[in-house]
Amino acid sequence: MKAKRWIGSVFLLLLFASCSTLPTYEKVYVFENNQWDQSVKPQFVVSIDDTTKTYNFTLTLRTTTDYAYSNLWVYLSTLTPDKQRSREPFEIKITDANGAWIGKKTGSIVEHSIHFTNRKLPAKGNYVFTLEQGITQSTINQVLDVGMEVTEFSENKE
Repeated sequence: MKAKRWIGSVFLLLLFASCSTLPTYEKVYVFENNQWDQSVKPQFVVSIDDTTKTYNFTLTLRTTTDYAYSNLWVYLSTLTPDKQRSREPFEIKITDANGAWIGKKTGSIVEHSIHFTNRKLPAKGNYVFTLEQGITQSTINQVLDVGMEVTEFSENKE
């Protein structure tokens, strides 16, 4: 009877482990004093070893409920292993037109995410992603942190 329970437990453990995708890369940059100054440019260095796979990228920004704006423009710069550069602007919506929080709110913290799914990277090596805040003020208050997570793309992922 003990052997059946042990085998059943191992089976359930393997089943649950196979259902979740572990991140290939995960890093969070925490802003000092909850302020994002224009001179602060968080970098994320992602090592890609397999160019046959596709990846999901998630950029997550956390603010407090005292954040003063309805959005935040950021520039995402990319440096590829073969030294190609690109720079793209992205708008992160913080509130809707009525002032309601768009992200996941827990207490006084609101989490906002941008998803880039099913992305294929052409070269093996290190990709350097750099974020810059792109508003007219030199310092934005009430920004806690920004993070990047990279996972392998899966058709079965919910």
